[in-house]
Amino acid sequence: MALVPFNRRNKNELAKLHDEMDDLFDSFFKGLGRPWIGYKAWPAIDVADKDDAVVVRAEIPGCKAEDIDISVYGNTLTISGEKKESKEEKEKGYYHVESSYGSFRREISLPTEVDEDKIDAVCKDGVLSITLPKAEKTKAVKVKVKS
Repeated sequence: MALVPFNRRNKNELAKLHDEMDDLFDSFFKGLGRPWIGYKAWPAIDVADKDDAVVVRAEIPGCKAEDIDISVYGNTLTISGEKKESKEEKEKGYYHVESSYGSFRREISLPTEVDEDKIDAVCKDGVLSITLPKAEKTKAVKVKVKS
C-alpha cells in the first residue's frame, strides 16, 4: 500500500467531493427525507399505562373507521390501515384536486397482558382511541398494612 501525500490541495478536493456526494443524496431523497435520519413513524401514537387499562391514542386524520384494522397477539398491538383522502374544488376560473393515499402499520409492545374480550376502539375527529383493559391476573393489588 502506498501512502498518498496529504496536502492542503488534496484536502480541498476531498471536501469538494464530500459536498458533491451530499448534494447528490439530498437531491435523490428530496421530498422523501432520508429514511435513516429523523425518521418519524406514522401515525403518531401515545400509550398510557393506567391502573385498570392501557390506553392507546393514534392520530389518523383522513382515515375512516372502516379503513382501520386492529389486532392483539400476545403483548403486541397492531394498528394498520389505509388512508384515502381526496378533495375537489370547482370554482369559477379554476379547478383543484388534491389526493392523499397511503397505507400504514404500527406495532406497539404492550406493558402488560390485556383482556382481549373487552378491548374497545373508537375513531372520532381523526383520533383513534383504543382502551385495552388489563387482564385480572396482571392488575396491581393494594395490600393494607396492619399496625
